[in-house]
Amino acid sequence: MPEKRDYYEVLHVSRKASSGDISTAYRSLAVKYHPDKNPGDQEALDFFKEASEAFEVLHDSEKRARYDRFGHAGLNGNSGAGHFSDVEDIFSAFGDIFGDLFGGRTRRRVRKGRDVQCEVSLTLEECAQGVRKNVEFKRREKCETCSGTGAAEGSTREKCSYCGGHGQVVQSAGIVRVQTTCPACHGEGSSVDSPCKDCRGAGNVPKEVGVEVDIPAGVDDGMQVRITGQGEPSAAGGPPGDCYCVVSVMPHPLFERDGQHLICRMPITYSQAALGCALEVPTLNGKGDLKLPAGTQSGKVFRLKGQGMPDPRTIGVGDMLVQVNIEVPQKLEAAEESLLRELAELEHKNVAPERKGFFEKVKDYFTEDTD
Repeated sequence: MPEKRDYYEVLHVSRKASSGDISTAYRSLAVKYHPDKNPGDQEALDFFKEASEAFEVLHDSEKRARYDRFGHAGLNGNSGAGHFSDVEDIFSAFGDIFGDLFGGRTRRRVRKGRDVQCEVSLTLEECAQGVRKNVEFKRREKCETCSGTGAAEGSTREKCSYCGGHGQVVQSAGIVRVQTTCPACHGEGSSVDSPCKDCRGAGNVPKEVGVEVDIPAGVDDGMQVRITGQGEPSAAGGPPGDCYCVVSVMPHPLFERDGQHLICRMPITYSQAALGCALEVPTLNGKGDLKLPAGTQSGKVFRLKGQGMPDPRTIGVGDMLVQVNIEVPQKLEAAEESLLRELAELEHKNVAPERKGFFEKVKDYFTEDTD
């Protein structure tokens, strides 16, 4: 669109036009440039939006007064070309003003059905491989007694008199215009005088259902998997809601998870740490081999590449992190105790340089205290 035009010029009315004249002018232009009558015509759509923007200002006495005095600058940017985000906003804002204005029907937003939630418990192995699970949850479904109308036999739903069947009401407070859900019909656009005894006028009843869900490999605790279309039906004839399946991962006896990595804490003996050894390490894919070098320290972490978890949001697999911890036996056999005592004697006579340095520092520390 070119530079913003004068709103009176857009509606082809004079500055002294009455509120009725402005409404009549807008009606004529809205019907002429209505999107349904001009499919694929971008120019007609632009004129339709421009006329709606002009009417939105001029039919409101306070906005009109500000516009007459200050022009477009006096509207604080509240009615620019982007004021209506789409055509549906225009229908929602002005459909209740003119009633059956556009081609014999009044438009209102079609609401999606309510989403529901369920939970599924998985083992770590199931998370790693992906799995299909059957889940059960409650949702509201169409009442069979009244076929979803909410009306008792012999009765019908009537258009809501409060909102005129739109399901929305528009309230103006100065330059602020607010559209809210109708408090009488709760957005449905209709109500019943004699409600169905089974659903009490709701048109739906709670029901326990079971569906299968495909859990992708790599899901983690707390993640949600959406089951499209398995939520509650829409009372307004829109699409059903979705079911969100929340994943709960059961604790594993051997592994802890850290993102894509798995952690395995393995106890080893003093002799294995000192002399080095070959270890068999458990993984989700079977046994893995790990070679400990001589002199391994307690708490040392070794990495087995590609033995961790996948991630449904990225490519690749994590690693297995093996942390070894020297385990001190609480009870010793006689032969073990004898050998350890011999080792202690050797260590006492042949102190390693690093340990000698440490004990010399301890001796110097206490000697300084006595000076």
